[in-house]
Amino acid sequence: MSKGPKSADAALSLPAVLAFASASIPVGALGLAATVHLPRYFASELGLSLAVVGTVFALVRFIDIPIDAGIGLAMDRTNTRFGRYRIWMACGAPVLMLGFYMLIQANSSVGAFYLGAWLLVMYLGYSGIFLSHLAWGGRLAATYQERSRIFGAITGLGVVGAMAVLLIPVFMTQAGASDAEGVRAMIWFIIGSAAVTCLLVVAVSPERIARDHSTQFTLKDYASLFTRGNVVRLLAADLLVTLGPGWMAAMYLFYFKDSRGFDTAQANLLLLIYVAAGFAGAPLAAWLANRISKHRALIVNTTIYSLGLIALPFFPPGEFLIFAPGMFLVGAMAAGFTVMIRAICADIADELRLESGREWMGLMYAGITATSKLATAGSIFLTFNVLAAIGYKAQAGAVNTPEAIRGLEIAYIVGPIVFVMAAGACFIGYRLSADRHAEIQRKLDERDALVDPAAGLEAMTGDDLAPANRPS
Repeated sequence: MSKGPKSADAALSLPAVLAFASASIPVGALGLAATVHLPRYFASELGLSLAVVGTVFALVRFIDIPIDAGIGLAMDRTNTRFGRYRIWMACGAPVLMLGFYMLIQANSSVGAFYLGAWLLVMYLGYSGIFLSHLAWGGRLAATYQERSRIFGAITGLGVVGAMAVLLIPVFMTQAGASDAEGVRAMIWFIIGSAAVTCLLVVAVSPERIARDHSTQFTLKDYASLFTRGNVVRLLAADLLVTLGPGWMAAMYLFYFKDSRGFDTAQANLLLLIYVAAGFAGAPLAAWLANRISKHRALIVNTTIYSLGLIALPFFPPGEFLIFAPGMFLVGAMAAGFTVMIRAICADIADELRLESGREWMGLMYAGITATSKLATAGSIFLTFNVLAAIGYKAQAGAVNTPEAIRGLEIAYIVGPIVFVMAAGACFIGYRLSADRHAEIQRKLDERDALVDPAAGLEAMTGDDLAPANRPS
């Protein structure tokens, strides 16, 4: 088993950070594939209606939310020689791969139950990878500054996976493959990248296991988590900051085709620019957070994002070269949301561990995963109902009135601005600064040293004094 860093404050090298962050590649690919490509693929391949496929996907995601909470709790209570979060990633990868393999074996002879059952298996594996990766990253990066760096890398490599999902079908189509073959190639990419990257992380990344000091802990203690101010701030901000871009995504093609005058190919290329901007946005957010603090960096990101949206209606319709920089700016700020929310989540988990004596990292990340899922499902429900209310017709070939187009334009801009600015406002008055977190970390290290004197010597000397049987 790999040993931990030589001290709690030791920064990982860039190759070590990138190796650890690589598991976000299949996660990023799956996140985009599951919302853009897979529902249509399964409707065409299995002969089920879009309504049935959409219902199955939504039902599986809602079932998955309490399962995520259970996985998060179980992760925080896991303590093996193999590691705490390492073992969950090692188990999650093959489960995800099996679920996806069975899904692409499906044909028209299977029905909704088959689709739902194997989707649930796939999402169970996804949760094992995703939650363990985030919680492991929160523990691996012990300091306030290092967390911004690691979660910036995780978000940036997640963009690689998302871009692959956008580009694989394009290349497959140019090679003469069908749409279905392009989607299957995408799924094989997710299966292969999950196998390679998760094995890499499990094999080479160090893991620090935080020690529990409280022996009495009840369900009431867990329930009290959701009454704490900083936890409520975080969950509300994550819900809103996911709902805003989700609202945009649901209306994206309608807005850019019917209002901004782009064809489907141009609109998709602008979307690719938006996604690719995460390469710049993620490290920029990490850099900014280490200079003005994470919550202020999040507020800056939400403000610039909203200003970018306000500018879009003033660009001349159909002018790709004018829209491209605007989409890059907005996409970069959206990537910053993800970095900051994930890094702040780890800081709050440390604060909770200091006060309670128990590990909360896995459960905290399960919490923001649940809010993200609710926001993703809610954005489609809300936007489609808003479009219906303003009289917009989404059917192919439908002709919309100028009033309906105007309503679409207002809804596309106003909804995300309201949600995203409200997310930033959640952190007004937030006090868990870099200095406060450093004090929390110092107290945690001192308390851990009382239980494990070798850990205290490590913190002072920088030498790894762990015995062979002590979790690192």
